[in-house]
Amino acid sequence: MRLTWFGQAACKLQGRDVGVITDPYTPDVLGYRAIEETADVVLTSSDDDDAHCRSDLIPGDPITCNTLDIAGEGQGEAVVGPLRVRAIAAEEWEHHPRGTANQNAMYRFEIDGIRIGHMGDVGNALNAAQTDFLRDLDVLLALAGGPPTIALPDLMRAIHVTAPRIVVPIHFRTLAYRPANILWIGDFLRHFNEGDVDFAFGPHADIDPHALPDRTRVLVLDHLR
Repeated sequence: MRLTWFGQAACKLQGRDVGVITDPYTPDVLGYRAIEETADVVLTSSDDDDAHCRSDLIPGDPITCNTLDIAGEGQGEAVVGPLRVRAIAAEEWEHHPRGTANQNAMYRFEIDGIRIGHMGDVGNALNAAQTDFLRDLDVLLALAGGPPTIALPDLMRAIHVTAPRIVVPIHFRTLAYRPANILWIGDFLRHFNEGDVDFAFGPHADIDPHALPDRTRVLVLDHLR
C-alpha cells in the first residue's frame, strides 16, 4: 500500500484495488497545494469543516462519505463502495478558538490487509470507547499538532494503550501551513526514542503488510509540494 500525505489530515492510501483519500481540505485556507489525485473513495470526518470535509474538490467521480453519518451519536459500521468503514463520534477541542466545539468522527478501514485508523478532528482526551476503537491498528494517522486537536499528553496515552504498529503524524505545523496555531513535528517526536522514528524524506511511503514492525514505530512524511 502506498501512503501519501497531502497536508493537514488529508492522506491518500492506495492499495492494489482501491484508493482512498481522507479529510481533504480547502487549499487557499490552509496553504497546502490543491489535491489533484483521484481516488475511488473519499472519507471525511464531518461535513462542516473546510479543513477536513472538502470531498467536492477531489477530481473525478469518487464515492464520498461523511463518516459522522456512520457513527451517529455513538459508533457504527457501513459499506462504502469496496470498503467496510467503522466510525465513532468525537468532538473538537472544547476551548476551540472558533467558540464552538463541533462534532466529527474518527474512522477506520482496511486496505490490502492493513488496518488503518484516522483520528478525524478529535480535540479532547479519548474516552474508553474511543480508545478501544483504535486498538489493533497497523497504521494510525495521528493528530500530532496539539490543540485545537487532542493535546500531546492525551495522544501519547492513547498510543501507549492501543499500541499501533505504525504511527503516522498528521495535522502539525509546517512552513506551508497558513494558520499558526498548532505545534511543529519536533514537539511530538520528543515523546519517542530516536531509534523508533523513521523518516520518509518525502510525501510518500510504501507499507508492506508482511513487514510491519512488532512494536510501535513512527513514520514521518513531508507534505506533498
